Amino acid sequence: MNGPDQWDGREVSGGPGERPRIPAPRAAPEDRGPLPDIPPAPVTDPAGDAGAWDGDSPPHDDPRADTPREPEAEPLTDPAPAPAPLTAPTHRVLKSLLGAWALSACSAEETAAVEEHLTDCASCADEALRLRDAVGLLHPADSLDLDPLLRSRVLEGCLGRRPARIPVPDWAAPYDAETAKLDALLRDMGEAEWRAPVRLRWFEGERPVERETTVAGVMGHLMAVDGLVATALGLPDPLGTAAPPGAPNPLIRTETFWRSPDGELGPTAAHGPWRDQSYSLIRQVSFAGGKVAELAVPYGDFRLPLRDAFLDRAFECWVHAGDIAEAVDYPYEAPAAAHLHRMVDLAARLLPSALADRRRAGLAAPPQRLVEAGAPGRTLHLEVEGNGGGHWYIALDSPAALGTPDHTVAHIALDSAEFCQLAAGHILPEEAAAGQHGERDAIREVLFATASLSRL
Repeated sequence: MNGPDQWDGREVSGGPGERPRIPAPRAAPEDRGPLPDIPPAPVTDPAGDAGAWDGDSPPHDDPRADTPREPEAEPLTDPAPAPAPLTAPTHRVLKSLLGAWALSACSAEETAAVEEHLTDCASCADEALRLRDAVGLLHPADSLDLDPLLRSRVLEGCLGRRPARIPVPDWAAPYDAETAKLDALLRDMGEAEWRAPVRLRWFEGERPVERETTVAGVMGHLMAVDGLVATALGLPDPLGTAAPPGAPNPLIRTETFWRSPDGELGPTAAHGPWRDQSYSLIRQVSFAGGKVAELAVPYGDFRLPLRDAFLDRAFECWVHAGDIAEAVDYPYEAPAAAHLHRMVDLAARLLPSALADRRRAGLAAPPQRLVEAGAPGRTLHLEVEGNGGGHWYIALDSPAALGTPDHTVAHIALDSAEFCQLAAGHILPEEAAAGQHGERDAIREVLFATASLSRL
């Protein structure tokens, strides 16, 4: 039943005497969009069912058969909707893509959308930085330094075709390589990084010692101690007239340089003079050749041949370069295996003298066996494993004796990196991860003697 104001599509008559209602006019089809194509007329079968209605004539039993009807318009069909315009992804969608973006797993379109969003959304930008930092932890940090042996290989190839007129001595090659590596690190640093605090560590007596300085201060220390080698070769002393009188001492020379006006200069003044001095040292020994290899270099209360002094300076250059790299968060490589082996060999050869010094200072027990002239006495087998390692037999009872495998009373096994850290005073003797077997006192004496090789 329809309401009074509704029309069901037919002419409706009111009550008796009333005129029939006429429906309101329909909207023009053009107002609803373009007209659809006219469908083809249906084909009727003349032999079809008599009761079927062909759409033109109503059935005979239809009560409206004699009532004239308006022709019905074809049903209007809505046109195909136009494609919706592309909308930018929402904040929620873009935030969910940050993880894939940090892993570089987004498509080009997603990457562009995310990076455009990061310029406007501070919270997503912070989250993106955290995710990128986390992704960086998934990969080990690679050193930006060139292979330290690259220079040697290039020179070797060149010298194979054209020998150098003045070659660098073989025993000076570790110092040449380590100063070149440190020079490359310093070239990459900004002026602010030169003022970064650096913690210098070494071992004195029975306890560790620390001293805080800056990157510029470390370079001043290296230049002051390298000056011992420079003066032995007849080169100018970097301390000049401020050099302390008497026996040269690395600690006193360093303190003197730090207190001098040159010790307070900027990065350029700290880097340039050290680099020029290292070049001069290499050039001087190259011109002198093997004649100066045994020249004595004073280190305060002991002396080293020039060949060993260059190894000592190469070792200290590498150790302090590692201190600088740690302060400025920069990866740094260990020396080449052949160079590292020579540094470990120098430390092993110095151990008998270090043991004797500790005994004279009352820091170690006296030798357990009197050693006659030419007798080897007790021996400790020092095994250094890994890159640059080897086997050494340390004489325990006399610095002048030579250790032999037949008189071994103890055995220590250390990784090469661990041994170098111990010799540099960066780890305590009790904390050294050493495999130990044999006389406990002998093992302890050698570990403490190794740490006592360190100095500022």
